[in-house]
Amino acid sequence: MATKTKNLKKPAKATVEPKAAAQPQQAPAGTQAPQPDPTALSIGDLRNLSTILDVASTRGAFKANEMAGVGFLYNKLQAFLAKVAPEQKPEGTKAEAPATAEGK
Repeated sequence: MATKTKNLKKPAKATVEPKAAAQPQQAPAGTQAPQPDPTALSIGDLRNLSTILDVASTRGAFKANEMAGVGFLYNKLQAFLAKVAPEQKPEGTKAEAPATAEGK
């Protein structure tokens, strides 16, 4: 019996060249917009921290021996926020309505 040998060819490996990552359009030199500092804290961040401390203490997240330190930090944060960004009272607050004699 004669055996036939098959001509087995390995398929060519498909090579895919990575596409160039989409680069954002860059402004001409000297007109680049400043990038915000990702580690900077804003007044809003500090207000949120104050709220987090308040909620955590209400829920009992701190041990008794930690409460003095947490309270000190909370008070210091509140004083800083009051100094830097005092809360503004909305204008046009309702004053008490004058008493009327209609119901008498």
